[in-house]
Amino acid sequence: MTQEQCTHRNNVQSTEKPHVYKVGIYGWRKRCLYFFVLLLMILILVNLALTIWILKVMNFTIDGMGHLRITERGLKLEGDSEFLQPLYAKEIQSRPVMFPKPVLVILESSHGVHARGKMLEVKSSSGKLLFSADDHEVVVGAERLRVMGAEGAVFSNSVETPHVRAEPFKELRLESPTRALSMVAPKGVQIQAEAGDIQATCRSDLRLESKDGEITLDAKKIKLLRLPEGKASPSGTRQTVFEVCVCPNGKLFLSQAGTGSTCQISNNVCL
Repeated sequence: MTQEQCTHRNNVQSTEKPHVYKVGIYGWRKRCLYFFVLLLMILILVNLALTIWILKVMNFTIDGMGHLRITERGLKLEGDSEFLQPLYAKEIQSRPVMFPKPVLVILESSHGVHARGKMLEVKSSSGKLLFSADDHEVVVGAERLRVMGAEGAVFSNSVETPHVRAEPFKELRLESPTRALSMVAPKGVQIQAEAGDIQATCRSDLRLESKDGEITLDAKKIKLLRLPEGKASPSGTRQTVFEVCVCPNGKLFLSQAGTGSTCQISNNVCL
């Protein structure tokens, strides 16, 4: 190639404009990208603000949340609490528990429910004591204690009460199936039936004893049934009138009445 040809080619290349290639996003695509980035930043800020607000309201700390604290022995709950669903726990320790609203408390366990404390008290909404238990005694403050079991209530020791009565229109029964039944009172025992009879039945002897006083039978009619009858005199006639005789040992028997006493004649019953 000659020198003139090279000079002409260089002049032609220098007169042509260079080509520029743009790299990136321009126009409406760039504006949409900036809009989505701004929207994402706003959402992040709102989410962060809501998270901080929830942490502040719920009082989240390293030890727990709100009145709930995590300790080495378990969970500790302070203040007023409300459980909307069943609470499952192995052991519950608490200070006095109060329910401002009527609620149903159910303690259920397949291995039994144990309560431990110095004193257990149950009070009504008005503050009246319904039940109390401690190491010395158990107090039932309700107006009526009802035992629904078929076998009733069993007490290993004595029961002290000023009054025992049955429900209206039901009978009261005191029974000792295998041993004796004793009623002891230093100032007297009174048995009274205002609208019925008093019946005493036994298989062996029925004994009425007064050591220092007397036994009084006060009634319009006194019947002594099934008394033994003394042997009548052979010469005497059969009568329907008898006199009551008493043996030296206190035994009573009947003897046919006569013009005089016939007890001496019919005292063969005393033998």
